[in-house]
Amino acid sequence: MTNVFCAGIDVGTSYVKAVVVDSEGAIVGLAVERTGANLHGSIVRCFQEVIAAADIPREAVRYVMSSGFGRRNVDFADGSRTEITSHARGAYHHFPREITVVDIGGQDTKVIRLDADGRRVGFRMNRKCAAGTGAFLEEIALKLDIPVHDMNAMAERSTSERTLNSYCTVFASSEILTRIRDGERVEDMVRSAFEAVARRVIEMDTLEGTVVLTGGVVAHNPMVRDILAARTGADVVVPPDPQYVGAHGAALLAMEAFHRGGVPDDGDADG
Repeated sequence: MTNVFCAGIDVGTSYVKAVVVDSEGAIVGLAVERTGANLHGSIVRCFQEVIAAADIPREAVRYVMSSGFGRRNVDFADGSRTEITSHARGAYHHFPREITVVDIGGQDTKVIRLDADGRRVGFRMNRKCAAGTGAFLEEIALKLDIPVHDMNAMAERSTSERTLNSYCTVFASSEILTRIRDGERVEDMVRSAFEAVARRVIEMDTLEGTVVLTGGVVAHNPMVRDILAARTGADVVVPPDPQYVGAHGAALLAMEAFHRGGVPDDGDADG
């Protein structure tokens, strides 16, 4: 049987992620690009990179499914689904049971509840500000004058569990400046930022059972998983390549659409 390849492109507010899967749903290529001001350029580069990573010709990709806030900008896509549907599909692929998916992205956080059959039964989203997101951590890193990618290692050296009084980006930044002036250790302030992210997620919804964490924040800061597990008592798990779960889900949906005969499938009604 000839292998079939399909692709998913998750156009997020901070990064474009692309995944190519084979007939078995296994990932054969991954790529990521900063979203940037030239959104279309980032999308095209990311897609070219994932095709190269999969080591296949462009014509071998039989169906492309776009997702994310910029899914309408993928002008070569065959169909589109919301990021909610794509993240749910990608997470359920790894954990096919009743789960709660928590996607901590660059600008928003989503909590998606799925039943044992993978159907969505609940959904919440933080839409109003960057509280508890990647942008929140980037702002804290800027105030502390440290690289974002060093934050997890620094937090692991913390000896304090003092928390930020606010997870609002503006107020938290002001509080960080006060704590810098007071001479607090940078490691402890970074740990408190992670605690604020976890607290924001917990306040969005009750977390119990199996909680699947996705998104770039979790991919680069595994301490967030540890804090959420400790604070909730839930079975908090992280799938392989958590930053790509939405793109992987979109690719799996692309494969399903291809096997339906290539019928375009739009998921805007999903939320």
